[in-house]
Amino acid sequence: MNNTKKPVVLIVVDSLMNEPLQKVIKEGNAPALAYLMNNGQLHEEMISSYPTMSVTIDSTLLTGTYPNQHKVPGLIWFKEDENRIISYGSGISEIWNNGIKNVAIDSVVHLNDSHLSKEVQTLHEELANGNLSSASINGLLYRGNFQHRLNVPGLITMADLLPKDIHINGPTFFSLGTLAQYNPENNHHNFIWQRLGINNQFTANELKYLIKQKRLPAFTLAYLPDADASIHKYGPEHIKGIKEVDQSVQNVLNSFPSWEAAIQEVTWIILGDSGQSYVLDDKKTSLIDLNQVLKNYSFWERKNPNAQLAIAVNERMAYIYALDQQVELSEIVNVLKEDERIGFIAWKSGQTNYVVSPHSEGELEFSPEGKYVDNYNQSWRIAGDASILDLNMTNEQQIIYQDYPDALARLHGALHSQEGRIIIVDAKPSYEFIEKHSHDHAGGGAHGSLHKVDSVVPIIVTGASKLPESNRLVDLKNWILQLLGDS
Repeated sequence: MNNTKKPVVLIVVDSLMNEPLQKVIKEGNAPALAYLMNNGQLHEEMISSYPTMSVTIDSTLLTGTYPNQHKVPGLIWFKEDENRIISYGSGISEIWNNGIKNVAIDSVVHLNDSHLSKEVQTLHEELANGNLSSASINGLLYRGNFQHRLNVPGLITMADLLPKDIHINGPTFFSLGTLAQYNPENNHHNFIWQRLGINNQFTANELKYLIKQKRLPAFTLAYLPDADASIHKYGPEHIKGIKEVDQSVQNVLNSFPSWEAAIQEVTWIILGDSGQSYVLDDKKTSLIDLNQVLKNYSFWERKNPNAQLAIAVNERMAYIYALDQQVELSEIVNVLKEDERIGFIAWKSGQTNYVVSPHSEGELEFSPEGKYVDNYNQSWRIAGDASILDLNMTNEQQIIYQDYPDALARLHGALHSQEGRIIIVDAKPSYEFIEKHSHDHAGGGAHGSLHKVDSVVPIIVTGASKLPESNRLVDLKNWILQLLGDS
């Protein structure tokens, strides 16, 4: 698996946002990120996937598709054919309610093995088919062509959370905390509070090991998750997490004889995955309790599997599933329209999507392939009140996106990520959805929504001969393939 091109290292930084990044660099507290930026290019506004939750974003990044094709609808969603909520891990109460074992197996095994569509190819799979090697370090989405056996700790098997013998299909090099590692001295996973190695320090140590052993493959995805938790707790302006990211990047760059050598030998990409909105302190104001808003309906739980509705909250967006055929979608929509903290409500019928808002008397209808064209050369049929998604329609039949970047493709992707009678609700900035078991972020930060505050992230590219043509994460896969000469 030899590769004559420069290897590409993509470092995904959870919840990296442009303004706090610029602030830390300006204050001189991020020398490694400043070095990469000053010797490369910064794009301030890359558009994420939707919902703006890590597993959906990572699926988009690796497959170059939105959820209507890759089929990972969110961090939490309802699988109608199994009549259960799928959760890849969030708050303790949600994990407990969905079953700790279910969450563990869904996130470690099913997410890649069966939930991520077999109809799309991951970047790792395409590179292997082109005889190029790749690595995933602490990425939750990792499907590839090579089988790896996971090292499941005895305590986890004794608690019957995961089977002892798990084989997964991943890239050439696969590292996932305590479950799979290369660096024998990488011990940043001994405790639950170190998230079993799903942390910045473990990721940096694994990447350093591959570099020092001269085993760096053509492409490496390395995930730095730690900033997300502190921003959730303290809000989007909290910058400690970015300083810690910079320490990890310094650690990696120091594996080379010099930083100059690092950027000569490798193409570096530093990418945020989503932004976050500040959530108001006052819980009565900031938290939209969907159990309360829809209190006249019954809700799915493991002890109540025959309910009228199922709710899957992804922080600032939620999926509402009308399981009872007697319940009309229009009834639910009309109840939701009463809450002015909601930005919009959307549903589908066939290929047509419908969007309404508490702030408009009208309705927006849209579907693919019409006379209106957006700046990503996607064409749409549009009727009704375009202001609901803040679309600016020019006389030349051009669509200009404003508060909701790439709104039509991203919302269409989420609405068509699953079959069934599904409603999407999306909160205005400063507000967050909850249900009975949700962990909330009042007084801190949250993401998930289609709004630009959650959707726009920075990217730093250093050492690349060509830059991305588009400012969308969904287009990065093809660009990386071009960089590696495998297009």
